[in-house]
Amino acid sequence: MNTAVTIGNVDGADRGHKRLIHRGLVFAREHDLTPALLTFDPHPSRIVAPARAPRLLTTLEQRTKLIHAAGIEHIEVLPFTAETAKLTAEQFVKQIVVEKLAARAVVVGHNFRFGHRAAGDVHMLCELGRKYGFQTEVVDPVAWRRLIISSSEIRARVQAGDVSRACRMLGRAYALEGQVVHGHGIGSKMTVPTLNLGITAEVLPAVGVYVTQTRHLSGAAQWRSVTNVGYRPTFGSDDRLGIETFLLDPLEGPSPGAIGVEFLKRIRDERKFESPEALKAQILRDVTQAQAYFRRRKTWLVGRRS
Repeated sequence: MNTAVTIGNVDGADRGHKRLIHRGLVFAREHDLTPALLTFDPHPSRIVAPARAPRLLTTLEQRTKLIHAAGIEHIEVLPFTAETAKLTAEQFVKQIVVEKLAARAVVVGHNFRFGHRAAGDVHMLCELGRKYGFQTEVVDPVAWRRLIISSSEIRARVQAGDVSRACRMLGRAYALEGQVVHGHGIGSKMTVPTLNLGITAEVLPAVGVYVTQTRHLSGAAQWRSVTNVGYRPTFGSDDRLGIETFLLDPLEGPSPGAIGVEFLKRIRDERKFESPEALKAQILRDVTQAQAYFRRRKTWLVGRRS
């Protein structure tokens, strides 16, 4: 099986990564090759520079689903170990790219580095391609509003609560997935009932209230929603960060065991209210804002299709 291999961490599978994947798919189709993608787990920096390792936007499972959805048939997840980090640039190409993946084409980003101490760059990759018989394609970065789209830029936007811009850079909504966990039970008694998402993600939106879309991970159901990321200050100090989602649409049947929450737009900061009644009134105002958002979104989508 000869392949056209796209190489990268692809954390987030953003619009820049999609351009990389698309070029690999096009080359594979034109030259009758199998499209493949080589990624790493854990992130290489967690082995070579753990103090500088970034928090990841996606789990390996999420990343794999997104890559398959983009059309890649074969995903090679290379376990990145201390031994892997010691491979020279040429050893990496020979042992992994050529012998393991049978690459006839390699697609990488403009800033791709590889091999021990990141000694290899795209110029060296082109030279090694001529030596080992594969073609190298270097893909330019994707810009949005004069910003280069990158995992680090998206991460910063999410953590600042700017999920709208993060969505545009990703090409989809930023989502958290996990199990529904038991909360304190205060919401159902004193304000509005919510679904509480167990926190496992490394990158979380800033504390605040958001318009969201919630979906059942093991079913087809999805609901418009409003989600609070915060510490529930109205009910006293709580050191535990919570993610509480209020569904705007009816929940038919049993409560889902696992959900995905897609963050679409930030509404406001989290703040302390003088009473549960005041908080409930604010939540209803948040709901009104969210409903208006979804009406505008529906109108825009209909207009785009017509």
